Amino acid sequence: MAFPVEMKWIHATQEKLGVKFPTSFIVAMSKCNGGGIETEMDSWSVFPFWDASDKKRLKRTCNSIDRETQSAREGWFGFPSDGVAIAGGMCGDVMLLLPMRDAPDTLQHTIYWWDHETGDVHWLADDFGDL
Repeated sequence: MAFPVEMKWIHATQEKLGVKFPTSFIVAMSKCNGGGIETEMDSWSVFPFWDASDKKRLKRTCNSIDRETQSAREGWFGFPSDGVAIAGGMCGDVMLLLPMRDAPDTLQHTIYWWDHETGDVHWLADDFGDL
C-alpha cells in the first residue's frame, strides 16, 4: 500500500544518489510513495523513497529507490552505471531514469525500461505522469 512521503526523504535520496529527480516524478511520488503501474508491456512495482519516519514506513520502504539502484548497478550485467531504478517489472526488467547529457546530476523526464535478458535500454514514456 502506497502512502505520501515528506520532501525531506526525497531530498535525502537525491543527495545519496547525487542526482535531482524530475519535478513530475517528485510530485507523483510525494503523494503516493511506491505502488504499482500497469503498462502494455508489464506490471511494475514502483520503488519508494526510503522513509524512516516510523517503523511502519521504514518496513514498507526497505526496497527503496537508492537501495534498488545500488543493487542494479553492482549486480546486474548491462545495467547503466548512471541509471536510477524506479520500478521492477514482473518479468525481471527495470524501469529507470537516466541523466541529462548536458547536466549529469539531473535526471531526464523520459522513462526507460532496461531489458534484463539483453541489457538494452528502451523508451517507455515521455514522462512519469504519462504512465
